Amino acid sequence: MADHLIPHFHNEPGVPKIRIRVKEFMCVGALPPFDHPHIFIDMGEESEAVCSYCSTLFVYDASLAGICDPPACEFAPVEVEKVT
Repeated sequence: MADHLIPHFHNEPGVPKIRIRVKEFMCVGALPPFDHPHIFIDMGEESEAVCSYCSTLFVYDASLAGICDPPACEFAPVEVEKVT
């Protein structure tokens, strides 16, 4: 089990690149229901990676104040209320 949360990003705005403050993340493509399979990407020693499904370019930038730029590309799933 992972010892930390893995951030998820999408490219619903259709921008040419997304700057991110992490090197391990998930790409979901567009927002559901138009998302692609959620894939794990690890940049390792590299400073950029391209999603093999949607071809979004992710560029590592440790100087970002937030998790990504543009900020709208952070995927924050809606919590589903448990029915009892």
